[in-house]
Amino acid sequence: MTIFLIRRLMQSFVVLLIMSLVVFAGVYAIGNPVDVLISPEATELQREQTIQQLGLDRPMWEQYLIFLKNIAEGKLGTSFVHNRPAITLILERFPATFELAFSALVIAVFLGIPLGLWAGLRADSFSGRSIISGSIILFSMPTFWVGLLMIIAFAINLNWLPTSGRGEVGTFLGIRSSLFTIDGLRHLVLPATNLALYPLALIIRLTASGTSETMSLDFMRSARAKGLHAPRIVFVHLLKNILIPIVTVIGLQFSVILAFAVVTESIFSWPGMGRLIIESINLLDRPVIVAYILVTILIFMLINLLVDVLYSFLDPRVRLEKM
Repeated sequence: MTIFLIRRLMQSFVVLLIMSLVVFAGVYAIGNPVDVLISPEATELQREQTIQQLGLDRPMWEQYLIFLKNIAEGKLGTSFVHNRPAITLILERFPATFELAFSALVIAVFLGIPLGLWAGLRADSFSGRSIISGSIILFSMPTFWVGLLMIIAFAINLNWLPTSGRGEVGTFLGIRSSLFTIDGLRHLVLPATNLALYPLALIIRLTASGTSETMSLDFMRSARAKGLHAPRIVFVHLLKNILIPIVTVIGLQFSVILAFAVVTESIFSWPGMGRLIIESINLLDRPVIVAYILVTILIFMLINLLVDVLYSFLDPRVRLEKM
């Protein structure tokens, strides 16, 4: 375990270094933020002073070295627009995005695995075929379109749920979240459901296909021949053998949801990282853009590491030192 963790941390450091270079170079090339931040009526002197203040008068390589030095000191630059540390802005918005992504993943997992098991065990039945067909439809529907339909149906026509915002935030065990209030939960239902549709379809398809393949294997026939009860066959023998690919998808989808909940947050005016990055791109706020992308990369790496560790618990044949 120790050797594995050291090796993965070293790999992560190299990946972060390479991605920091790619991200910095890409963001550097998207335009001049001075054109957005300074009024067209500003004098040439004011323009030069602003450029020097932001450090944009230095060569690109020098800006990158300064950027790496700031990362080593735990800094990711100061927002051009808000004049605050970029990482602070990201972390302030992270709880809202996390609770939205977590709620979406809970919906996807607790609906996707049972529905996938049902579809896999009853593949030839009407209900099984309906579940698979429904998952294909969920794959095909654009997130922004479904979100707008949900707002029209449940918020405007039926007036059951609010259309936007995070709602009232409660505190439990020192944690502030909209999950702890009724108003917060009402605001969470539509965006979390909208964000859960794609991973839900993915988990259904993966669980159903894994169930169909595993049920035809010899050890499953032996379990049925021994007269084991159906719940034991499904939840002990079957589920244990199909969990590894499912855990992989769940981990990757959680990373994707956290990083790319931009569309859902924009549609439902959810005050998370997604809305912040859209605003920062529009204003060419480079430090916030770079900080967001690097934090996203770090999230991907940490979740992948956690998934690898879970492998060894789900399947004793997996040895971390060999991965």
